[in-house]
Amino acid sequence: MPCGLPDEARLTEDITALAEEFGRYGYRMITGMLNNSGWHVNHKRVERIWRREGLKVPQKQPKKGRLWLNDGSCVRLRPERPNHVWSYDFVQDRTHDGRIFRTLNIIAEFTREALVIRVKRRLNSTDVLDALTDLFMPHAARRNT
Repeated sequence: MPCGLPDEARLTEDITALAEEFGRYGYRMITGMLNNSGWHVNHKRVERIWRREGLKVPQKQPKKGRLWLNDGSCVRLRPERPNHVWSYDFVQDRTHDGRIFRTLNIIAEFTREALVIRVKRRLNSTDVLDALTDLFMPHAARRNT
Protein backbone atom coordinates (compact mmCIF):
# COMPACT_ATOMS: atom_id res chain seq x y z
CA MET A 1 0.00 0.00 0.00
CA PRO A 2 1.57 3.31 -1.04
CA CYS A 3 2.10 5.75 1.81
CA GLY A 4 2.47 8.94 -0.27
CA LEU A 5 5.51 10.86 -1.34
CA PRO A 6 8.45 11.07 1.09
CA ASP A 7 8.02 14.84 1.52
CA GLU A 8 4.25 14.62 2.23
CA ALA A 9 4.64 15.10 6.00
CA ARG A 10 6.89 18.15 5.62
CA LEU A 11 4.58 19.64 2.99
CA THR A 12 1.56 19.07 5.23
CA GLU A 13 3.33 20.82 8.11
CA ASP A 14 4.21 23.78 5.88
CA ILE A 15 0.65 24.02 4.56
CA THR A 16 -0.90 23.99 8.04
CA ALA A 17 1.67 26.51 9.31
CA LEU A 18 0.90 28.90 6.45
CA ALA A 19 -2.85 28.36 6.90
CA GLU A 20 -2.55 29.27 10.59
CA GLU A 21 -0.42 32.33 9.87
CA PHE A 22 -2.54 33.57 6.95
CA GLY A 23 -6.04 32.59 8.02
CA ARG A 24 -7.88 34.40 5.21
CA TYR A 25 -5.89 32.71 2.43
CA GLY A 26 -7.21 29.66 0.61
CA TYR A 27 -5.32 26.74 -0.85
CA ARG A 28 -4.57 28.54 -4.13
CA MET A 29 -2.81 31.42 -2.38
CA ILE A 30 -0.98 28.98 -0.12
CA THR A 31 0.15 27.06 -3.23
CA GLY A 32 1.65 30.25 -4.64
CA MET A 33 3.42 30.97 -1.36
CA LEU A 34 4.82 27.43 -1.24
CA ASN A 35 6.10 27.70 -4.81
CA ASN A 36 7.70 31.08 -4.02
CA SER A 37 9.45 29.58 -0.98
CA GLY A 38 11.08 26.75 -2.94
CA TRP A 39 8.47 24.00 -3.10
CA HIS A 40 7.48 22.79 -6.57
CA VAL A 41 3.93 21.71 -5.85
CA ASN A 42 0.70 21.51 -7.84
CA HIS A 43 -2.44 23.25 -6.58
CA LYS A 44 -4.34 19.95 -6.81
CA ARG A 45 -1.95 18.30 -4.37
CA VAL A 46 -2.23 21.24 -1.97
CA GLU A 47 -6.02 21.10 -2.26
CA ARG A 48 -6.02 17.38 -1.47
CA ILE A 49 -3.91 17.93 1.65
CA TRP A 50 -5.98 21.01 2.54
CA ARG A 51 -9.19 18.97 2.51
CA ARG A 52 -7.61 15.99 4.30
CA GLU A 53 -6.41 18.25 7.12
CA GLY A 54 -9.86 19.90 7.38
CA LEU A 55 -8.58 23.39 6.67
CA LYS A 56 -11.17 26.03 5.76
CA VAL A 57 -11.20 29.73 5.12
CA PRO A 58 -13.63 31.36 7.57
CA GLN A 59 -16.75 32.95 6.09
CA LYS A 60 -16.36 36.65 5.47
CA GLN A 61 -18.25 38.66 8.06
CA PRO A 62 -20.67 41.27 6.71
CA LYS A 63 -19.56 44.84 7.17
CA LYS A 64 -21.55 46.87 9.65
CA GLY A 65 -22.75 50.21 8.35
CA ARG A 66 -21.36 53.11 10.32
CA LEU A 67 -23.80 55.53 11.85
CA TRP A 68 -21.29 58.38 11.87
CA LEU A 69 -18.36 59.85 9.97
CA ASN A 70 -14.86 60.31 11.34
CA ASP A 71 -15.57 63.96 12.10
CA GLY A 72 -18.39 62.95 14.47
CA SER A 73 -21.28 64.08 12.29
CA CYS A 74 -24.28 61.80 12.01
CA VAL A 75 -24.94 60.04 8.70
CA ARG A 76 -28.10 58.09 9.47
CA LEU A 77 -30.28 57.17 12.40
CA ARG A 78 -31.75 53.79 13.18
CA PRO A 79 -35.54 54.14 13.22
CA GLU A 80 -37.08 53.69 16.67
CA ARG A 81 -40.74 54.54 15.99
CA PRO A 82 -43.05 55.49 13.09
CA ASN A 83 -42.09 58.77 11.35
CA HIS A 84 -38.77 58.90 13.18
CA VAL A 85 -36.53 58.41 10.12
CA TRP A 86 -37.44 59.00 6.48
CA SER A 87 -35.34 58.15 3.45
CA TYR A 88 -35.59 59.28 -0.12
CA ASP A 89 -34.18 57.90 -3.31
CA PHE A 90 -34.43 58.46 -7.04
CA VAL A 91 -35.24 55.70 -9.52
CA GLN A 92 -34.84 56.12 -13.26
CA ASP A 93 -36.36 54.04 -16.03
CA ARG A 94 -37.45 54.33 -19.65
CA THR A 95 -40.84 54.08 -21.29
CA HIS A 96 -41.47 51.72 -24.19
CA ASP A 97 -40.56 54.48 -26.64
CA GLY A 98 -37.19 55.09 -24.93
CA ARG A 99 -38.00 58.30 -23.05
CA ILE A 100 -36.59 58.63 -19.54
CA PHE A 101 -38.70 59.20 -16.45
CA ARG A 102 -37.66 59.46 -12.83
CA THR A 103 -39.41 58.77 -9.56
CA LEU A 104 -38.72 60.33 -6.19
CA ASN A 105 -39.58 57.84 -3.44
CA ILE A 106 -39.78 58.88 0.20
CA ILE A 107 -40.30 56.09 2.74
CA ALA A 108 -40.66 55.84 6.50
CA GLU A 109 -37.89 53.45 7.53
CA PHE A 110 -39.61 52.07 10.63
CA THR A 111 -42.86 51.07 8.92
CA ARG A 112 -41.34 50.83 5.41
CA GLU A 113 -44.36 52.72 4.16
CA ALA A 114 -44.08 54.75 0.96
CA LEU A 115 -44.97 58.29 1.99
CA VAL A 116 -44.49 59.96 -1.40
CA ILE A 117 -43.85 58.78 -4.93
CA ARG A 118 -43.38 61.63 -7.41
CA VAL A 119 -42.99 60.76 -11.10
CA LYS A 120 -41.62 63.29 -13.61
CA ARG A 121 -39.41 63.42 -16.65
CA ARG A 122 -37.03 65.60 -14.66
CA LEU A 123 -36.70 65.93 -10.90
CA ASN A 124 -34.56 68.60 -9.27
CA SER A 125 -33.83 69.84 -5.77
CA THR A 126 -36.94 72.03 -5.75
CA ASP A 127 -39.10 68.95 -6.35
CA VAL A 128 -37.43 67.21 -3.41
CA LEU A 129 -37.97 70.22 -1.15
CA ASP A 130 -41.62 70.50 -2.26
CA ALA A 131 -42.25 66.83 -1.49
CA LEU A 132 -40.56 67.08 1.92
CA THR A 133 -42.45 70.29 2.73
CA ASP A 134 -45.73 68.59 1.87
CA LEU A 135 -44.80 65.82 4.29
CA PHE A 136 -43.52 68.07 7.07
CA MET A 137 -46.59 70.29 7.27
CA PRO A 138 -49.11 67.67 8.49
CA HIS A 139 -46.55 66.10 10.82
CA ALA A 140 -45.55 69.46 12.31
CA ALA A 141 -49.23 70.32 12.90
CA ARG A 142 -49.74 67.00 14.74
CA ARG A 143 -46.72 67.61 16.96
CA ASN A 144 -47.86 71.06 18.03
CA THR A 145 -51.31 69.90 19.14
